Amino acid sequence: MLEKLLSIYERWHTVGSLLMDSDVMKDMKNFTKLSKEYKDLQIFADTYIEYNNIVSNINHSKAILQIEKEAELRQMAKEEWEELELKRLSIEADVKILLLPKDPQDEKNAILEIRAGTGGDEAGLFAANLYRMYLKFCDIKRWKAEIVSQSEGINGGIKEIIIEVSGINVYGILKYESGVHRVQRVPDTEANGRIHTSAASVAVLPEADEVDVVLNESDIKKDTFRASGAGGQHVNKTESAIRLTHLPSGIVVECQDERSQIKNYSKALKVMRSRLYERELQKHNDAIALKRKTLVSTGDRSAKIRTYNYPQGRVTDHRIGFTMYNLPVFLDGQIQEMIEALQVEENAQRLSEATTY
Repeated sequence: MLEKLLSIYERWHTVGSLLMDSDVMKDMKNFTKLSKEYKDLQIFADTYIEYNNIVSNINHSKAILQIEKEAELRQMAKEEWEELELKRLSIEADVKILLLPKDPQDEKNAILEIRAGTGGDEAGLFAANLYRMYLKFCDIKRWKAEIVSQSEGINGGIKEIIIEVSGINVYGILKYESGVHRVQRVPDTEANGRIHTSAASVAVLPEADEVDVVLNESDIKKDTFRASGAGGQHVNKTESAIRLTHLPSGIVVECQDERSQIKNYSKALKVMRSRLYERELQKHNDAIALKRKTLVSTGDRSAKIRTYNYPQGRVTDHRIGFTMYNLPVFLDGQIQEMIEALQVEENAQRLSEATTY
């Protein structure tokens, strides 16, 4: 493990030297690639340096214990040694996590899809709550969120909304949100104060690049229609909305958020490409599912992953049995703690499997 960390540290040092080379600077594509690699390896280099310092200080404390006769100095050296040993063990545990293979999809942007499920109008209102929650989370993370398509319900509810989210490690963070989200609360229309249970489904897809999925124009049926919803005089006057159908798979994507037909086509194509990419990715994940447990990418969109209980002010993630009693704050976009708990559990599973095989 530590030999691998040393090897990475040496690579970081080499890349740093290359970035100072004038010939490398002239090749912007290569320079950008090396800059990213240098940044990615920085945490390994910092960890290696810190670990080396700790080991050096441990050896120094041991040396003092071997030659020092004075009781007080020996006690100080012993306490320092014990404290450094705890730090060493902690860093070694962190290194094991760092060295786990990364999912190459994690750095991608994401397509976030939210759909009202069972529960009628109340499910649409809950879907709108989830949309606002993720929008605020994107603001906190300084991610860019753009609506691709939306279908509104009544009283401010949402039947379906598709969002393109771009930023740093978007998919790697949002992927834990895929599944059925359930809400338990008293609807405004409930006269007797009974608690109702409704649901909304969330799907997070890694945004596919053109090199990931090749789309043949002959496989795509393109239809145009008049947009509906907000938009003033533009609505129902021009056929700017786009519907794309991928004939081999039957996947249908609509986009009407933009006034320009060209922009709607471009957005719809992104979603189409991501859905096809996810389908192929899922086949790969299914092939290894029997060997590896995971909290994400199961493909089971019917699995209830989380409950939002309004009367108790709690939100519970059923995959890890983690409960937080700050529902209003959570719905205000403060979901990072939940995601971090899921990441810790995911890494623990992967570590366990790494030591088993």
